[in-house]
Amino acid sequence: MFYSIGNLLGGLFGLIVLVVLVVIILLNTLFVVKQQHAVIIERLGKFNRIVGAGIHAKIPIIDRKAATVSLRTMKNGFDIDAKTEDNVTIGLEVSAQYHVSYEMGSGPADSGVYKSYYMLQQPVAQMRDFITDALRSSIPVYTLDEVFAKKDDIAKDVNATVSEQMAAYGFTLVSTLITRIALPAEVEDSMNQINAAQRTKAAAQDLAEADRIRRVTEAKAEAEAMEKAGEGIANQRKAIAIGIKDSLETIQETGVGNDEANQLFMFTQWAEMMTEFARTGKSSTVVLPADFTQTASMFEQMVAATETHEQAGAPASMPKE
Repeated sequence: MFYSIGNLLGGLFGLIVLVVLVVIILLNTLFVVKQQHAVIIERLGKFNRIVGAGIHAKIPIIDRKAATVSLRTMKNGFDIDAKTEDNVTIGLEVSAQYHVSYEMGSGPADSGVYKSYYMLQQPVAQMRDFITDALRSSIPVYTLDEVFAKKDDIAKDVNATVSEQMAAYGFTLVSTLITRIALPAEVEDSMNQINAAQRTKAAAQDLAEADRIRRVTEAKAEAEAMEKAGEGIANQRKAIAIGIKDSLETIQETGVGNDEANQLFMFTQWAEMMTEFARTGKSSTVVLPADFTQTASMFEQMVAATETHEQAGAPASMPKE
């Protein structure tokens, strides 16, 4: 009975050991590769193959996973200093997006995964050196203002140059961006002052132009107003002349002679003027006798002045004040 129990325990222990060995072997044989990753398998220290996403098997002890390479796009940022054509030292913040090349080539050794692992010890650091060198070669041919205006074009040229260099190491440089340009404090203050002066100048020019337009507009309006006023005065005088003509013709139709009609009309105008002055008292012009010692009436002076000027061949006028 003791023998049977010992055999049973021994068999159970052996089974457990066998199961453990099988599990260990399976764990070292089967492995899973995640999406957007690739695994390099080496056999006895030598490159064997590249496997993609999914479940795979390898020979325990003989095969090993040398590296797991990510195929996702990665980002790396760094700062560099460069000098422009006009001798201004600027700081550039650069951002690079890159990934391992998806090219498989004619064989595994030509693939991007193979090159990214075996061709270069520190590929990211090398890429930063390439970008830094390219920027420090490009920036000195541009002035400070041109760097600000053409930073995107500069970044594209650098990206094209470095992409060719990194392709040999199995990397694809997606884009290179200059995200910030830092200036020395004194240069930045000077630029701000220049910009402020330019804005002030532009504002002064705009105000001067607005004032000129206002003056021109007012002058045109005044000229048009004077023109309209002149037309009104001309029309008024024309209407007065027509009225006088019609009044004289009406008086003459009654049988009164020309001289008597003129005298009557003049007297009528004088009487209306004096009546209006007496009514309002606001007239700015008052016709007075030339000599207060004379007994001749105002109307007689007007008639006498008219006759005198007619005899002299000149048009009649009112007595001076």
